[in-house]
Amino acid sequence: MMCGGLTGVQPATPETQQIVDEVKQHVEEKEGKTFDVFMAVEYKTQLVAGMNYFIKVHVGNDEFFHLRVFKSLPHENKPLSLTSYQSSKTQHDELSYF
Repeated sequence: MMCGGLTGVQPATPETQQIVDEVKQHVEEKEGKTFDVFMAVEYKTQLVAGMNYFIKVHVGNDEFFHLRVFKSLPHENKPLSLTSYQSSKTQHDELSYF
């Protein structure tokens, strides 16, 4: 993996879903609503001074969100951080840097 570059798209894993579960409340607070469905579909990563996860999340019906979540280095012992997100995405929208 090249530092700074995005990996290719990967199918979501249990670890990816765990990350999504941990930041779900933050997205709900920012959107002012709750989501019955919040399922990781696919993701890309970016190696920085930690790891950025770009995750496509199904939020119900035909609506998807793209999340960018930062995971710090293990020795820093910091919680996951929802860096940014994009709403009103579709299943076919490509995950890209944002």
